[in-house]
Amino acid sequence: MSDQISFDDFMKVDIRTGTIVEVRPFPEARKPAHIMIIDFGEELGLKKSSAQITVHYHADELVGRQVMAVVNFPPRQIGPLKSEVLTLGYKDENGDIVLASVDKPVANGQRLI
Repeated sequence: MSDQISFDDFMKVDIRTGTIVEVRPFPEARKPAHIMIIDFGEELGLKKSSAQITVHYHADELVGRQVMAVVNFPPRQIGPLKSEVLTLGYKDENGDIVLASVDKPVANGQRLI
């Protein structure tokens, strides 16, 4: 377990739901990855994210899927891509990423509370 943090510290991490609207190949990535365009609703709009999720997810099955992402980290340069959000996931028993998501649809841009 990590060090304990205060509730105020937790509230600094802005985790929102978004719907994947487009998936592109990312051949320049060091490890196999997808570039995802995610709709976070009217306030935040469309954001790009790189995700190493190719073992469990094909591009065509990702479009329309809701995901969770940290939206208030600074953009991160990954090869030629500026990744604007950190899409959240967990490692499976082989170390491959499984996406974190909501189990029922919610509005894009909803903040985790």
